[in-house]
Amino acid sequence: MKKFVSLPVVDSSLYMFGGHMRTVPGEWSFFEQKHQAFELMCIVEGQQTTEIKDSSTFTYGPGSVLIMSPGTLHTNWNASDTEPMTYITFHFNIESLTLKSEIISTVANAVIPADAPIAKLAMKTAQKMVAFSDDPDLDKEQTNIKIQIELLNFLYGLMENINAYKPKNAKYSEREAKVSREMATLIEDYIDQEEVPVFSFGDICQKLGISTGYGHRTFKKVYGITPLHFIEEQKYRKAKLLLGSPEYSIEEVSYMMGASSISNFSKQFKKWSGVTPSKYQRQIVTKRKVRNVKESGYFE
Repeated sequence: MKKFVSLPVVDSSLYMFGGHMRTVPGEWSFFEQKHQAFELMCIVEGQQTTEIKDSSTFTYGPGSVLIMSPGTLHTNWNASDTEPMTYITFHFNIESLTLKSEIISTVANAVIPADAPIAKLAMKTAQKMVAFSDDPDLDKEQTNIKIQIELLNFLYGLMENINAYKPKNAKYSEREAKVSREMATLIEDYIDQEEVPVFSFGDICQKLGISTGYGHRTFKKVYGITPLHFIEEQKYRKAKLLLGSPEYSIEEVSYMMGASSISNFSKQFKKWSGVTPSKYQRQIVTKRKVRNVKESGYFE
């Protein structure tokens, strides 16, 4: 009998924005900020100090990296008053809740020393991205593809190495992880129906017998994003999938997404993606891109 191997369906969104390499003078500082995405900071030369509000302050140097969790309020500055500092940074978001929760519970919001495998991987990834972006022989599409490949390799490397960083005292309990997984599954089940029903986060919590306050706190603690943000992410995912199917018109997609009108659906989709549904359909051939912040939408 001939061997048959089934290939998996691949449908994922990969977001990266705000990436750059920069050399700053002594006494440089950057204002307090937070993002609904992870932030990777790699120090090339000099030393940086990062203060996480109401938590910790770190000073780290060449080769060391820091992965900031989504929603973390923080401030960065050059640790030296006189010497310059060079760093590479980028923000990224992924759909995998499992990987998100593992990053948050293991390596996020703490300095990873230069000799650690993840730090070496992060630095190599960041330097390659800079090299690709600065290569005059690559056009925009080639640069985007190469950067996506590096980001995927970085995420895969995180998955391979993250177990070595699992702490003895987890940042959330097994019950919190279980409840969060159940909430995420229920949300996905609602949105994956042929026609998305009208539902609220309160409906999800009621099904699980928990309060909305507990559900909100727990979900954000485990996954780094609010459940409402996750609901919007999943709706955006389905809207893109439907718009990418030639058999559906924008009116039909609007109805299947449970929108009250085509106009409201168009406004919401533009908030998510930065473009209208009709423009998205025209650009569907090139929809899988790593985009910069100027082209970004709601989730970036």
